This record gives sequence, structure tokens and C-alpha cells, in this order.
Amino acid sequence: MTIGGAVSFAHVALALVLAPFLLSVINRTKAAYAGRRGQPWLQPYYDLGRLLRKGAVYSRTTTWVFRAGPIVGLAAVGTALLMLPFGRAPAVISFQGDFILFVYLLGTARLFLVLAALDTGSAFEGMGANREVLYSALAEPAVMLGLAALAKRLADPAVPGLLSLSALHAAMTADVWAAAGLVVPLVAVAWWVVLLAETSRIPVDDPTTHLELTMIHEVMVLDHSGPDFAYITYTAALKVWLFGGLLVGLLFPLGVGVPGLDTLIGVAAMLGVAVAVGVVEATIARLQLPRVPQLLVGATALAALAFVLDQGGAR
Repeated sequence: MTIGGAVSFAHVALALVLAPFLLSVINRTKAAYAGRRGQPWLQPYYDLGRLLRKGAVYSRTTTWVFRAGPIVGLAAVGTALLMLPFGRAPAVISFQGDFILFVYLLGTARLFLVLAALDTGSAFEGMGANREVLYSALAEPAVMLGLAALAKRLADPAVPGLLSLSALHAAMTADVWAAAGLVVPLVAVAWWVVLLAETSRIPVDDPTTHLELTMIHEVMVLDHSGPDFAYITYTAALKVWLFGGLLVGLLFPLGVGVPGLDTLIGVAAMLGVAVAVGVVEATIARLQLPRVPQLLVGATALAALAFVLDQGGAR
């Protein structure tokens, strides 16, 4: 194994370990804004350990789909993590068009979670599944159009094949950022909205609410317990890392050429993303449900505008 491959695998291991810590940073930031001390820094790890030690309860009305949902979701998001470049290092898995598979894997995780919710036959979980599918259908175009805009922006006849996340990540430099005009800021705002929506954060959703009529993600997992709920919670943390990694690669194209220092810069930027999410949740109220589609359509419009404005070609 080459040094670069070892660094890429180390980044995956780092993500698997630190992803729950991002949830702790978000919660502590919200607590600081409210004048509270907040939960212990390692509380998400304690919660995961407690859930893994419990037994799972299954309704007699459910099938294998209900049990497979959390496992398939975790496996799909974990595979997508292998395609995420980090710290100026390429991803473990990289090939032409891998960003399409990246988005499809996230869609697969969502699909099985929705099917598991529908498998219970619960009206509440069916309502949450309906909302999840609607909002994801509005959020996915923003991700794809943003990636297309970046690929168009970074296109260079001398460097063919900038159609993978690792290639786009490597081609994004401070000089490109400075010459990109509105392309990068528009994509960044669109992806920021998608991050809040896909990770079920305020103002789109509230992961701490218990009001069934207003829940989206949480209402779909009401019947999950024990290890199954631990898988779902851990998958949610990994999604925060995934979308945060996309934003970090876009907004912080910094690197000193030393793998260790580049990794530290990337981790610091990820913690900054978590703090920003906590600030948003502490300062902005949750949107009314009819307003959420408007927000997501606006994100897609910004990504489409970035694609249209850019004339293509590396500068």
C-alpha cells in the first residue's frame, strides 16, 4: 500500500471515530448560546454504547425490510464515505463519475429507511416517510448541479477526466476559488442548505423534537430500538461528516503538502462546520413545513445559477 493510500484509509478511520463528536459540538454550541453548560463531550458515544447493549423489539406486523433498513442505510453511507476526499488526500475509492454513485448511495440509505418506516404500517411513520421523500427529491438536484458546476468550472483540456470527487477536490485551489466569481459561493450556499436538510437539522427539521405532527426524520424511526436505533443514529452522524466534508473541500482548499498537517486543517474545518450548524440551530427558528420545499427549491436554483453563470475552463 502506498503512503497516499494509507493516508486515505486513515481519514476513513478518523471519520468513523469523530463523526459522533460533531453531534456533540453542535449540541454544546447550542447550549453555549442558551447559557447552559451542555451535555458531556462524549455523550453521543455513551448513547451509542447504551443502545448497542440493549435488545431490539420488533412488531409482529413488520418483515425483514424493517430489520434491514438500518443496516443497509449504515452500509450505504459507509461506502459513500470511502469516496469522500479529505485533507487534500484522494478518497479510498475514486473513478470517473464516482460522484453519481456517491449520491445514489445516499439515496439508497434513504430508500431503505423509508421502506422500513412504511413496513410498520404506522400512519405517523408513513407521514414522515412522505415528507422525507419529498424533501430529498428537492435536495438531490442541488447536490448534482453543484458538482456539475464545479466540474464545468474546473474543466481543463490539458487535464482530462475531472469527473470524480477526488479529482475535483485536488483541482480546487485557492487561486481557483479567487477566480471563480460567484460560482463557488452559490454552490456553497446550496450545499449548506442541503446539509441542514439531509442531516435533519433546524430550520428544516429538529432531531430533538417529539411532536409527531412536525417531525420528519424522527417520526420514521419511532419503532426502532436498541442496536437498530444505534445504527440509525450513527448513520446520521456520518451524514453530517459527509456533507461537511463536501463543504470543507469546497470552501477550504488549503494544504501544506504534509499529510498530518493537512488532516489537522481538515478536522479543524469540520469542527467549524459543526459549530456553524449549532449557531444556526440556536439563532433560527424552525420553518413551517410548507416553507421547507421553497427553501430546497431555492438551493437548487442557486446551484443551477452557478452552472449557468460559469463559462467553464480552469482559470
